[in-house]
Amino acid sequence: MLIVEDNESDVFLIQEALEAAKLPVAIHVVRDGEQAVRFFELADADGNVPCPALVILDINLPRKQGGEVLKYMRTTRRCGKAVVIAVSTSDSLRDREQMTNLGANGYFRKPSEYDEFMKLGGLVRQLLANAPPVLE
Repeated sequence: MLIVEDNESDVFLIQEALEAAKLPVAIHVVRDGEQAVRFFELADADGNVPCPALVILDINLPRKQGGEVLKYMRTTRRCGKAVVIAVSTSDSLRDREQMTNLGANGYFRKPSEYDEFMKLGGLVRQLLANAPPVLE
């Protein structure tokens, strides 16, 4: 699993939500859009580098926005089929539609309450259960 998030507190909450949902996954974290693109480039160039089955992608990132990262990821040979959950503090219909049109499988508005944030784990579990297997 890859978390693309620049806010350290949100990374912590995402990891808490995944642990609470008892999802046994290896987690990689990158802090900006350019690092995410480099992650996918490396996975495409080197078959020994793991490709994530799931990407949790903040849409408001430094250096390259989440939409640009998602658009690029969908063109990659090895990682293009990964499940993507776009996350944002925004609940705007425009942001949701843009991310869906770029290929996001889900959208999660980051809430201010801890209990609400923990619901992300259930969304991840549901999307992974319904996702087709990723073939390389």
